[in-house]
Amino acid sequence: MPHFRLTQSSLPPALLSLLLPLFVAGCGQPAPAPQTTQTVPAAESRPVSAEQMPQSTPAAERSDDPAAAVSDEFDFKPLSASALTAGDGNSGAAGGGGVDRNVENQIKSVMQKLKPLQVMLGQWRGTTRREYEGFKAVDSHEWIWDLQTEPARPALVMTSDKSPYLKKARLTWNPISSQFELTATDPADVTRHYAGDYTDPVHEVVGPDDKMHRVFRLELTQTDQSAEEVGGERWQFAFAQQENNRYLLEIGRRRGSAAFARYDTVSTQREGTSFAVSDTDYGEKECIISQGLGTISVSYKGRTYWVCCTGCKAAFEEDPETWIARASARAAKK
Repeated sequence: MPHFRLTQSSLPPALLSLLLPLFVAGCGQPAPAPQTTQTVPAAESRPVSAEQMPQSTPAAERSDDPAAAVSDEFDFKPLSASALTAGDGNSGAAGGGGVDRNVENQIKSVMQKLKPLQVMLGQWRGTTRREYEGFKAVDSHEWIWDLQTEPARPALVMTSDKSPYLKKARLTWNPISSQFELTATDPADVTRHYAGDYTDPVHEVVGPDDKMHRVFRLELTQTDQSAEEVGGERWQFAFAQQENNRYLLEIGRRRGSAAFARYDTVSTQREGTSFAVSDTDYGEKECIISQGLGTISVSYKGRTYWVCCTGCKAAFEEDPETWIARASARAAKK
């Protein structure tokens, strides 16, 4: 490419005076483009696309605090109706393997509702007021937690050896209907379903031993009837807790559209040691599952934990790490 040399002698002075500033500017940095200031009225809004919207940060990335992460994992979300279907494999975390928030929320809500009733845990001896063949019926029964049959629907379950009314019973809470539900099987292996709520809410009174005792009355009415029972008999059960070591099972019956009438009352006395009422002062003997009074010790990886009944013991031994993690989450929140 030819090389041109610009000199004063090669150009007329007038033309040189016009070209020299342009040449000098071209050898340096480009001149900035003129800035135009445009005032946008404060009230004017501009549309923003989805790509321009700020993205939320996952909870696990918002904090480096392990306790906060555990607390968030068990910060249960509102319950949906679909949560009543347990074991459907839906996970709250993408890709599976995470915590199903709906199921966790349901477990928490059910156990919280049943917690005041765990004063019934343990072994009892019941005696009817009615006589059968000239004798009052006497039975022995036990209430325990059942956390395995329906993992998303914890329950208090009872089995009896000679009760004329309840051979087996399963008591739980339905978060959708906001009612307690009882499934009861009689000695003839007929199963009926009941639902209801407190007619006397849970409260505490000072007993004759100057200790606090939990009392309540939970009434449950039969909701289903067989073809033979329609228009016939209908049953009602009420658990009337009198003190920590005594409750009454009140049985009501009605025929047709008549009102329920008392059919029998079973006086029940606890066998063995009484459970305390408070759910906060058990110290290291707190049940790792129900938070009630621990009466049975269990071990995992060289460490000892406490559970309140054989039902909690079975649930812990089946999946100890889950219950230990939940207990750790409760402790982190405290």
